[in-house]
Amino acid sequence: MMKHVEIIDSHTAGEPTRVIVSGGPDLGHGGMAARRERFAKECDGFRGGVILEPRGSDVMVGALLCDSPDPSCVAGVVFFNNVGALNMCGHGTIGVAATLAHMGRIKTGKHRLDTPVGVVPFELLDEHTVRLQNVPSYRHSHNVLVETSRGRLAGDIAWGGNWFFLVKSPIPLDTKHIPDLTALGLEVRRYLDDHHITGKDGGVIDHVEFYGPSPNKDADARNFVLCPGAAYDRSPCGTGTSAKVACLAADGHLQPGQTWVQESIIGSRFVADYQPGQAGVVHPTVTGSAYIYGQGQLLFDDKDPFRGGIRI
Repeated sequence: MMKHVEIIDSHTAGEPTRVIVSGGPDLGHGGMAARRERFAKECDGFRGGVILEPRGSDVMVGALLCDSPDPSCVAGVVFFNNVGALNMCGHGTIGVAATLAHMGRIKTGKHRLDTPVGVVPFELLDEHTVRLQNVPSYRHSHNVLVETSRGRLAGDIAWGGNWFFLVKSPIPLDTKHIPDLTALGLEVRRYLDDHHITGKDGGVIDHVEFYGPSPNKDADARNFVLCPGAAYDRSPCGTGTSAKVACLAADGHLQPGQTWVQESIIGSRFVADYQPGQAGVVHPTVTGSAYIYGQGQLLFDDKDPFRGGIRI
C-alpha cells in the first residue's frame, strides 16, 4: 500500500521548513499542546519518515498544519524535527506564514497562528516577509557556570518559546569553526543534563546559543544555535533571538522598541525588538523572510524498510 503526503518546502534565512499540507496524522480536536503530546507519543514513525533521510535531513523542521479550535486563528501547527516534537519554532512560523500565502489561504495583513505554546500573532508584510510577535519571553537564570574543554563558561538560561543556554562564544563565529562550535555545544548540553540544570518547572534546555560580535557593522551580533538533534540553525533562530532579546532587556542593554539585528552563522538576519511585560517578561517581535523552494508529494510504501526514516 502506498501513502501520499502533500508537502510544501521553504527556507527562512537558510533554515528549511517542510509544511505537511495533507496526508498527515489526525491529532484530534483538542488544543495544540495536547495535539503536540499526541504527536510525540503516537506519530514517531511519521515524524521520522518526513524529516529523516532518505526523504529529509537532520537540519529540516517539519510543520503539521491543523485546524485550530480558536476561530481567530488562520491555522494550528505542530512543529517537529529530527529527534521529536518542538514547543515552538520562530523560523518555522515565518515559513508557515509564507506557505499559507503561497497556498492562497492568507493575504498581506495581520493573522494569528495557534501553536503548542500559545497563539502567535503575525503580519504578512509581503509574499516573503513576516513579522511575528513571539510568545512572552524571559531570562530564568543569570551567570550559570558550566565546565567545558574550553574552560568554565558563564551563561544565561532563557525562554523564547524553547529553553536556551546563551553564552558568549570562546570560538570564532564563522563557518570554518562550525564543527568546533557543534562539539562545544554538545559538551554544554551534556553538562546541563548531567548536573540537572533546567529551565522553569524542570524544562529541558535543549538549545545552546553561542553569541558574539558580527564582522559586519550593520548587524548587532552573530550567533550559532545548536538545536536539539545536534544540527545547527542556519537562520538566527526565532526563539533564540527572542531569548537573546529577553536577556538584553534584563541587563538594560536594549530598550523597548529599540531594533536588534541578529545575524546567523551563515550571515542571514532577523530584525527584533520588544515591548515590556510584567515581572521581567518581554513581548518580542521578530521579522524575517521565507522563500518557497519545493512542492509535491512524499510517498510511503508499506514494503519500504526505511518508511520511518533512517535511524542512526
